[in-house]
Amino acid sequence: MVTSVTGTTPSSTTGTTPPDALNQLSGNFSTFLTLLTTQLKNQDPTSPMDSNAFTQQLVMYSQVEQQIDTNTNLKSLISQGTTNAGAMAATYLGKKVSITNGNGSLTSGAAAWTYNLDTASATTQLAIIDAKGQTVYTATGETTAGNHSFTWDGKDINGNQLADGTYKLTVTAADSASNKVTSSVASAGTISQIDMTSGTPQLVVGNMELGLGDIAVLGN
Repeated sequence: MVTSVTGTTPSSTTGTTPPDALNQLSGNFSTFLTLLTTQLKNQDPTSPMDSNAFTQQLVMYSQVEQQIDTNTNLKSLISQGTTNAGAMAATYLGKKVSITNGNGSLTSGAAAWTYNLDTASATTQLAIIDAKGQTVYTATGETTAGNHSFTWDGKDINGNQLADGTYKLTVTAADSASNKVTSSVASAGTISQIDMTSGTPQLVVGNMELGLGDIAVLGN
């Protein structure tokens, strides 16, 4: 199996970058000092300039400079966080994982899940939902408590073969008194790639992209 990391961490292309902002601020500040010096040299001795005005402007320049520095530091922290997340995600390459969000990968006309019922049910209904949120297949599930396997051949309710992709299994179970029975769904797969094009690491399993919070590691 080929394992790889795809994509790069995107950088912002909008707005002014910190070095440009600092250069622009420095140029404006230099111009301001030149104008201020000229005004001071040519002021009327009988009506001197109000020092409060240019003092406030100096304070304002200082505040802007501090804000630019803060933004630069924040971008650096975000970049470090993304790099660390990417390095952490890379450790999952080739690992077999349990996918805990109910999604499964339909590959070559086959997808498999396991589901668990906390207690026995009177009725259990299974439904397959596509990426558009449409229910494409339904079936009756097991009613005994514990783990159960479900394999789907990728055909919809009318027997049409659906395209490979990501599909979600949902389980609705109730006891004889119509009380909901707690259930959970999982599927398994192997991490083949790490996609970094969005800036947030996405683990690729078959036809699916998953976040780190959607999986549990099963082993090598």
